[in-house]
Amino acid sequence: MTIRRPLLFLDIDGPLIPFGAASGTYPTHRPSGADDNPLLSRIDPEHGRRLERLDCELVWATTWMEDANECIAPRLGLPPLPLVTWPDASATEEQDERAGLHWKTRTLVTYAAERPFAWLDDEITDNDRTWASAHHPGPSLLHTINPESGITQADYRTIEKWLSETHTNPH
Repeated sequence: MTIRRPLLFLDIDGPLIPFGAASGTYPTHRPSGADDNPLLSRIDPEHGRRLERLDCELVWATTWMEDANECIAPRLGLPPLPLVTWPDASATEEQDERAGLHWKTRTLVTYAAERPFAWLDDEITDNDRTWASAHHPGPSLLHTINPESGITQADYRTIEKWLSETHTNPH
């Protein structure tokens, strides 16, 4: 039996592209090529090295869709990553949102099947954590990233600790 590594679902806006800081100023990182989108200069290429060192399978969980592989992955020095395909909006998703459940939650739990997964996003709430715990049989970490700072060293420590515990005790 092949043991599959945990999944790490990664959003872009907030975790990798910070926004919403009161000062409105962010560190910028020199692009590797000409970019039309000025927000891309906020992406710290060091995230690519940090993410690659994590013992998990990276998956884009973003509305950037294929642009994540065309615009973001190269800035991070990452190969093209699998990406979650979002279903068309449905009555179930609208009902989830009214109940305080993020519109991505149900799809990510389904995508993960029974594999352990972590999800980094700036919009995760306790409602999402509760729902995932009730509907996903394996370990999960739904970790909220502060969009003003993006992923920090403390966030990486949290993910690394969870991955270590998950590899030690997968269920």
